Amino acid sequence: MANDPIHQFVINDIFTLGTIGGDGTAGSGTTIAFTNSALFMVLTVITISVYLLLSTRGRSLIPNRWQLSSEMTYEFVANMVRSSAGTEGMKFFPFVFSLFMFIFIGNMFGMVPYFFTFTSHIIVTFALSMLVMTVVVVYGFLKNGPRFLKLFVPSGVPGYIIPIVTPIEVISFLSRPISLSVRLFGNMLAGHITLKVFTGFVVSLGSLGALGILGSVLPLFMGVAITALEFMVSTVQAYVFAVLTAMYLNDAIHPSH
Repeated sequence: MANDPIHQFVINDIFTLGTIGGDGTAGSGTTIAFTNSALFMVLTVITISVYLLLSTRGRSLIPNRWQLSSEMTYEFVANMVRSSAGTEGMKFFPFVFSLFMFIFIGNMFGMVPYFFTFTSHIIVTFALSMLVMTVVVVYGFLKNGPRFLKLFVPSGVPGYIIPIVTPIEVISFLSRPISLSVRLFGNMLAGHITLKVFTGFVVSLGSLGALGILGSVLPLFMGVAITALEFMVSTVQAYVFAVLTAMYLNDAIHPSH
């Protein structure tokens, strides 16, 4: 089990909260439980809250390292939103900032041995993607009314091409939550499996004696390199999710192409 690369993604119940449905007999109905995935989501939220509260508690004109890091994070996300959705998009800054921090810290937790990577589960990333698309659609109709549908009719397209272009635009829009969720899920899942496989080689070869220890040098080097790559991928995927969210929100603010 120690060398099983899939075992790290298993969701385990920590304690049961209750049961929904069923006929009252044991094993019937749907069990609602607090899982290891939920635990690390809660820890992520607590970590972000504590970090932001402590780093901004004693604000000064000359910031210390903690204040400087939080201000740099703020400016990084704010510039991302402004460049992708314009000044009007800054009303969604808290939403985009929360998503970025949640995914980033969750990915970083996943890099700690024996911790759980909740972003490696498609149900989590798809829920985040559907949250984004729900905000886009609801705000798009509230702000623009039926004019939001102009998103599917690019300006300047000749009328005889519209019946061809519009279905393509609709399919592209509907595929956004799928691509948004699969991109994050796939990168985190594949990276952690690859890392587990190479580190498993180190343990397996090391148990074979002197020759095995010599042969484990290469997978050890690859494991270190993949670990560094995983830290980069974890950061980039949080950024990509946030910047795409800002771009999709821009479509809700300005539906005309």
